[in-house]
Amino acid sequence: MAKKIDWDADSGPAENAKQQLPKLAKEYFAEVRTVLANNPGPADLHQLRLASKRFRYTLELFRPCYAAGLLERIEKLKELQDLLGDCNDAVVTAASVNKLIRSRTAERERVRNLLEKRAEEKAAAFRTKWTKTFDKPGAENWWTGYLARNARPPLKG
Repeated sequence: MAKKIDWDADSGPAENAKQQLPKLAKEYFAEVRTVLANNPGPADLHQLRLASKRFRYTLELFRPCYAAGLLERIEKLKELQDLLGDCNDAVVTAASVNKLIRSRTAERERVRNLLEKRAEEKAAAFRTKWTKTFDKPGAENWWTGYLARNARPPLKG
């Protein structure tokens, strides 16, 4: 995902949002699709967590330019981000258990297996949520069309 918006200093925030946010959305969708096409394991989804955070936080910067429709989209993105965060937490904790408890005890194996199972479940939940909400027919256009058409100059106050 692009890490830089090509800001036009001669235009206001709303015009910049209309020009740049649809591009960022397309790049985000393409990145997620590319990663998921390789059938990644839970540990490999961390890059999507970071991409989701960058995309969401960028959208939040432009909230004053959009109505409630942007907040609805941000909430859907937050749901994805939460699933990816839970998945990553389980992956990192399982790795920590392996490092902290060096002996191969049954308890260590049980805890590690539970964490790995949780990571797999969260990864599967992410894939399902992505497919049913973000990658269904018309969903990308729901994002890009809204971002391209609905930005307004923020209210001064």
